[in-house]
Amino acid sequence: MMIVSSLDELRSARLLLDGTVGLVPTMGYLHEGHLSLIRRAKAECKSVVVSIFVNPTQFGPNEDLAKYPRDLERDLKLIEPLGVDLVWNPTAEVMYPNGYQTWVEVEALTKGLEGAMRPSHFRGVTTVVAKLFNAVQPHKAYFGQKDAQQAAVIRRMTQDLNFPLEVVVCPIVREADGLAMSSRNKYLEGDDRKAALVLFQALSAAKEAYETGERDAETLRRKMKEVIAAEPRAQMQYVSCADYDSLEELETVTGKTLFSMAVLIGKTRLIDNFVLG
Repeated sequence: MMIVSSLDELRSARLLLDGTVGLVPTMGYLHEGHLSLIRRAKAECKSVVVSIFVNPTQFGPNEDLAKYPRDLERDLKLIEPLGVDLVWNPTAEVMYPNGYQTWVEVEALTKGLEGAMRPSHFRGVTTVVAKLFNAVQPHKAYFGQKDAQQAAVIRRMTQDLNFPLEVVVCPIVREADGLAMSSRNKYLEGDDRKAALVLFQALSAAKEAYETGERDAETLRRKMKEVIAAEPRAQMQYVSCADYDSLEELETVTGKTLFSMAVLIGKTRLIDNFVLG
């Protein structure tokens, strides 16, 4: 497994990879969700590249960039048994050199949901992912469904900018009790960990109603809100029932639909979603 940090090293190492190349972009502090993406890439591609970079431009001024968990040695130990060919771990100076002033933005898809709560977030995401695509030149890139809006935005960017690659969105990996795996779960302690299950419970309530025939989107949103409101440690930021591709809020569920939410549990912000229909 090659481990490189500079662009020159990456480009030299990339020349040694043959066949279909899969890229798994990460911000490190890997968990089973990330590892499932790597396994999927390994199953579908001859060569696999993993990037590890905590991207500063997708964090807002009051967000947790400084305390975002980092442990490169731990990450590499998790990656190596999976047969990864190349790990790229650039610095912020490599990705955003002095005088940097170029950004990639997707407009309509980033207005609501996470984009409304975190106004500069997706500009940072799309810019860094475009840079990763350009640097690595993969044939396939693997992302998790847990960051559902991010996946939709990256699909749109890839299509709009004619990147010659396939975006593969993989299922959410959950703990045994339903909590979606996330690097931020490490912040959950004691009663907060138990309270965090309210996201899965709220989504499950909407799913149950959907599966028994409910198609009114506001009713489905209300069911999710009621479950969250019943958990005293939870503070709802948004609940959504939206078209899977456009992310526009629905009045009636008629096709593939994204049920999603963001909830504060104590000081920890969690997101989760189901795709139905």
